[in-house]
Amino acid sequence: MQRALLALLERGGTGALATVVKAAGSTPQVEGARLLRRDDGSCVGTVGGGGVEHAVIELLEAVRRDGRARVVALDLARDLGMCCGGRMEVFVERIEGTPRLVIFGAGHVALAVARVAPSIGFSVTVVDDREELNDAARFPDATRILASPREARAALAIDERDWLLVVTHDHRLDEEALDTYARGPHAYLGMIGSKRKVRRVLDRIRARGPLPPLERVYAPVGLSIGAVSPEEIAISIAAELVSLRRGQATRPSLGHLRHLGEGDEPEPA
Repeated sequence: MQRALLALLERGGTGALATVVKAAGSTPQVEGARLLRRDDGSCVGTVGGGGVEHAVIELLEAVRRDGRARVVALDLARDLGMCCGGRMEVFVERIEGTPRLVIFGAGHVALAVARVAPSIGFSVTVVDDREELNDAARFPDATRILASPREARAALAIDERDWLLVVTHDHRLDEEALDTYARGPHAYLGMIGSKRKVRRVLDRIRARGPLPPLERVYAPVGLSIGAVSPEEIAISIAAELVSLRRGQATRPSLGHLRHLGEGDEPEPA
C-alpha cells in the first residue's frame, strides 16, 4: 500500500483512500484496513471484499471526483444485506500528487509564475535555451531544460497529467510550443498574448494544415483581473490553474475555434 501511494503521489496522479477507522461485531476487516482507488480505476488493498467493498469503491470514486473527505458508517446487515452483521466506519479521502507545471520561457512572467506555482501545489520545470536566464540562480527550485520547446519534447515526456504554460520571448517560439504540445496529451495549455496574437498564431498553424485539439488550450492566459505587471499576471495565471484544477472553470477553452474560418476573431476570454 505504501509503495502504491508513493508511486501515485510521485507521478502527480489522483486517487482516493478508504481506511477502516472503527469495526464492531463480526466484520470482514479490522480497524486500519485500507483500500486505494487510483485514477485509472485500479485498486490496491481491501476493506473486506463483497458488498462492503463494492459500496466503498463507489464512495472512493465520488470522493476522487469531488475532493470532499467523509466518514461513512455502514451497518453490514441493514445497509448491505451481509450476514456477518457487524458495523464499520470508513474514512474516505482524496489523494492527490504534485502535478507538474512546464513553463516555456524564462523571462519576467515565467520567473513570477515559477515563484508562486509551488505555493499552489505545482512542481515547476522551465524550458528555455537561453543559459543566462534559465539558470539555477533565477530558478533555484525548478527543473531546468536548456532547449527550445520542440527540442525539449523527448526530455519532457509530457502526459495527460502535465500543465503547460507558454510565455516565451518570441511569437515564433510560442507558436512552436502550442503547435507541438497541443497535439499531444496534457491537462492544460495556456499561452500568453493578446487576442490579436492568438488569432495570428492560429491562422499560421491553420495555413500549414489542421489545427491541433484546443479543448484544453486557454489563450490569452490567466483570469481577467486587469493584471499589468509580471507579478500580477502570475497571480491571474495561478488563479486560472486553481480554478481549473478544482473544477471551477470560469471561461471556455479555445476548443470552439477549430471550426472558425481563417481570420475569424477568436473570443477566448
